[in-house]
Amino acid sequence: MSRINLDEPRWDQSTYEGRARHFFTTTNPMNLLCTPAQLENARDIVTRYRKGEDLKLSEEEIWKAKNIYDSAFHPDTGEKMLLIGRMSAQVPMNMTITGCMLTFYKTTPAVVFWQWINQSFNAVVNYTNRSGDSPISVKQLGTSYVMATTGALVTALGLNSLVKSLPPLIGRLVPFTAVAAANCVNIPMMRMKEWKENGVILLDKDNNAIGASKVAAKWGVAMVTISRIMMAVPSCVLPPILMNALEKRGTLRRMPWISAPLQVGLCGLCLTFATPACCALFPQKASIAVSSLEPEVQEKIRALPDAPDVVYYNKGL
Repeated sequence: MSRINLDEPRWDQSTYEGRARHFFTTTNPMNLLCTPAQLENARDIVTRYRKGEDLKLSEEEIWKAKNIYDSAFHPDTGEKMLLIGRMSAQVPMNMTITGCMLTFYKTTPAVVFWQWINQSFNAVVNYTNRSGDSPISVKQLGTSYVMATTGALVTALGLNSLVKSLPPLIGRLVPFTAVAAANCVNIPMMRMKEWKENGVILLDKDNNAIGASKVAAKWGVAMVTISRIMMAVPSCVLPPILMNALEKRGTLRRMPWISAPLQVGLCGLCLTFATPACCALFPQKASIAVSSLEPEVQEKIRALPDAPDVVYYNKGL
């Protein structure tokens, strides 16, 4: 068996199908059930295989260990990540939070509580998955958290007061608008240093660093923001439409207890597919034409031997 390159995903990342298969594996909630012994065994296999040892394992066994390892350990630091901050926790955590936001959206205390819970969870995810090369400072994390929470609350409470005279379905869609608004604040704030100061690292086709660009960073932030908003569409839009239909038929009046568990379950079903599908919308290793970069960066790259016309960068998650 030829050696496997564990530094690259298993599937072709130049195709949407390959990216979707990669993220379906990465976000698999079953990885949360791995015991500490299983996690350590996976880390041992990956570490030894990277050193070139012959482990007498099949290709499938090596990839399984790699998937488990990636689900629990930080790719840059190698440290075990917080359980609820892992990508494999996205579906169970978001289905619970989103389902409750959609259920308890009418009263001010409930809106404040669940929007605060949602942004607190987002802060934990951002901190857990912070870059090892360009770590997020506590000040930056705190500022982003406060601004995203404020943006979500202002949007939700403001719209709730405006839609009281409109059809009930409009009111049920307010949580989605608040989530979208928070993403538009949170992601750019978390990555402010990239698009405002340092830029994102640019790579040639051989993964050699050849510069940094703030323009590329802005494109990366935009792609991640679009992916996050699209990720929320199915779970924040489809359940309200169904619940509105049930409300018109009198089902919720006869069985009020069904609202929360039904919406949490529906959100879980939507997020199981929407999370990996939307993470895969754009290649993780994004490309940009050199002619689209800042003039000074273009000049630096074109001065290189065999200067490339296209460069690559990590868009983030």
